[in-house]
Amino acid sequence: MTDRPPFPAPFRSLELRPGLVWSDQDPPLLIAGPCVVEGPSTLEAAHAIAEAVEGLPCLWVFKASFDKANRTSTRSARGPGLQEGLALLARVREELGVPVLTDVHLPEQCDPAAASVDLLQIPAFLSRQTDLVQAAARTGLPVNIKKAQFMAPSDVVQAARKAEAAGGSRILLTERGTFFGYGRLVVDFSGLPEMQASGFPVILDGTHAVQRPSGLGDRSGGDWRLAPTLLRAGAGAGFHGYFVETHPEPDRSPSDGPNMIPVSYLREILEEVFAIHRLRSPVEP
Repeated sequence: MTDRPPFPAPFRSLELRPGLVWSDQDPPLLIAGPCVVEGPSTLEAAHAIAEAVEGLPCLWVFKASFDKANRTSTRSARGPGLQEGLALLARVREELGVPVLTDVHLPEQCDPAAASVDLLQIPAFLSRQTDLVQAAARTGLPVNIKKAQFMAPSDVVQAARKAEAAGGSRILLTERGTFFGYGRLVVDFSGLPEMQASGFPVILDGTHAVQRPSGLGDRSGGDWRLAPTLLRAGAGAGFHGYFVETHPEPDRSPSDGPNMIPVSYLREILEEVFAIHRLRSPVEP
């Protein structure tokens, strides 16, 4: 009889902000928020999400981007920019007391962003950019690296090793689907054990995975109604946490509206996901 292959090692504890530590023994991480900072309405959205997730067995991190540099066309909205966007994110952090995450696109954005938020995120298309990954790591904040749509699981682990080489010790990996031949993204669940074996927590992005790049001609399309299926499957597969873009009125969002879950449906969906998450057997050391 052959020996059973080892389970992935538990990930190291992550301090998401002073006094707030998350480990593999804690409830799942939930990264949730609108795609992009939209001005004062972003505060309203944050309060609506806070109400939706109150009491759920998760650790919530608010997410919004001050800039969306990777757009389909010049007509696509990008957000308010670094200064105004970070000021609004800092207000969310202060008013709600919740950790806040935002994307960075250039190495020189990392230090200013680190002064206003608690986690930095490397967008999928930029996850091979060594200077950016290492600049984010050198801030000392946790860094969430999104696996590019063209990357194998082992490739995103190498991106995380770049962050480690720059002194980063709090790194997350996020699966957001892989390009497929008929305009959709496909989540390869068989890649999860390989990413988990690295010792980094692995998050499932259930809403970008149902995006349809350039599906509306000059902007991306998608279908948020497919996201709950992926999130439930991810809960059973063993992801450590979940990334969900959500908005009170997705149709009015300037970015990624079709694949964002309406806040009014968020609690119902997450209750099912977390119920499945709790049924999983603990990972063996």
